[in-house]
Amino acid sequence: MRIEYHRTLLADRVRNAAFHAALRRVIVKNETTVADIGAGTGFLGFLAAGLGAKRVDLYEAADIAAVARKLLRHNRLTNCRIAEVHSTDVAAPDRVDVVVSETLGNYPFEENIVETLNDAQARFLNPGGIVIPRAVEQFVCPVTAERYYRELAAWDEVGFGLDFAPARAMTLNNIYVRPFQPDDLLGNAKAGKSWDKLIFGRRNKTTRSGEASWPMQMRTTVFGVALWWSAELVDGLSLATGPLDPKTHWEQLYLPALAPITVEPGQTLSARLRSTTSYERGTNVTWTLTVRDGSGREVLRQALDLEKGFLP
Repeated sequence: MRIEYHRTLLADRVRNAAFHAALRRVIVKNETTVADIGAGTGFLGFLAAGLGAKRVDLYEAADIAAVARKLLRHNRLTNCRIAEVHSTDVAAPDRVDVVVSETLGNYPFEENIVETLNDAQARFLNPGGIVIPRAVEQFVCPVTAERYYRELAAWDEVGFGLDFAPARAMTLNNIYVRPFQPDDLLGNAKAGKSWDKLIFGRRNKTTRSGEASWPMQMRTTVFGVALWWSAELVDGLSLATGPLDPKTHWEQLYLPALAPITVEPGQTLSARLRSTTSYERGTNVTWTLTVRDGSGREVLRQALDLEKGFLP
């Protein structure tokens, strides 16, 4: 059991306050029923109980469920009950008015929140019910700080007459959790663009894809792209993980280039991204970086795939 991971979640005051505010908006005291899916220590479900929910059902398949059960008794939350099972394995769940699930990773869908909430929408939620988060939008921005790439290219400096190029290629076909400062990114991170958005409360595809482009006004060297996300918890209330947002336990992701890309004025850099997630196979991400000239002709392409970064 990784209790330390759960401590970092509960230490994230930005996250905690945002979800508390969202639940406070939708819970009617002694009337609203709530399901906390992927409950962990039970924190969100406990918040709902404290806000006056009529009944709170918590679903958690991991060993942390035993801690949640102990915390429930310790806090004397008589309107809560815990099922130590993944929600998708519940044969006939009791329906609720609100489904809340904070199963978001640094890459937002790596914990299969899309598939989980597809199932919850169909089988757990009352007609007209509410899903928290309401929506997730993903952003991408070119990385212009060389140090992120230089760290990964250390294979070039092994020396002793040895060439580690194949290992270097595997390193670059990987994704890295990194904190970025605004000046590490194009336009001080203000050049970040949306490449994908989904709205929960309806059935969504677990494969996500999209593209963003940046026409360059000056000569710019790019070392990959950074990703982050913004979750709209309820209408008008969001929680985001970008370098310009309040700091949370989540950080941004660095998707390297295969080699530094110099983009000339008048050329356009594009990033096309695709991800697939499933309970059976986990998460895979591919990213393709291209440069086109003023006439739209492609002058450079680098295609990377997370699967190429794993040991055979």
